Amino acid sequence: MRASKHASGTGPLVVGLTGGIGSGKSTCAALFSGLGVPVIDADELAHALVAPGEPALADIITAFGPEYLAADGSLDRGMLRQQVFAEPASRHRLEAILHPLIRKNIIELVGFVETPYCIVSIPLLLETGQTDLVDRILVIDVPEALQLSRTAARDRLAMDEIRPVLETQAGRSTRLAAADDVISNTGSLDELAAKVQALHREYLSLSARN
Repeated sequence: MRASKHASGTGPLVVGLTGGIGSGKSTCAALFSGLGVPVIDADELAHALVAPGEPALADIITAFGPEYLAADGSLDRGMLRQQVFAEPASRHRLEAILHPLIRKNIIELVGFVETPYCIVSIPLLLETGQTDLVDRILVIDVPEALQLSRTAARDRLAMDEIRPVLETQAGRSTRLAAADDVISNTGSLDELAAKVQALHREYLSLSARN
């Protein structure tokens, strides 16, 4: 277990949920939420930060140009996504704007948690060096072929559009090596729910011991 407020008895057990694209992170997060576990979602925080009128949106438009602003004043996410996955320097520029703000919000939200443990869903937990935010790392694991097929079906993307996203993420072996807990998500939703429930019991037990 990583050093944290929980380790010293002053905060909840913080479980960092991560996994590659198409692994089923959102489904797992929803299952934990259904058990009454607070879920802090980094993607949701990012979306809120770039809403019209938010300072981060102005910073992005300044960094990338007014063409990334849609007619209704919102961020053209599709256009920006294409740019950041095509050019690493652009991705790093966007991350420099958003990641410190997301991190700050996560820390603040964890501070409000009153349950024994919470889930912090961060797709790029390892890649962005944010493991110090969590006590345990839970990896949702699927083979790459399944990642590709699920993402293609879900997002209606061609394989050549999905692979650049995969290339920005840690490899499967890297994620598994960093994991404290692993859920293999290759079966049915009922099987996934059973695995989440088993970990829920384990996390409650770990919380009680601390």
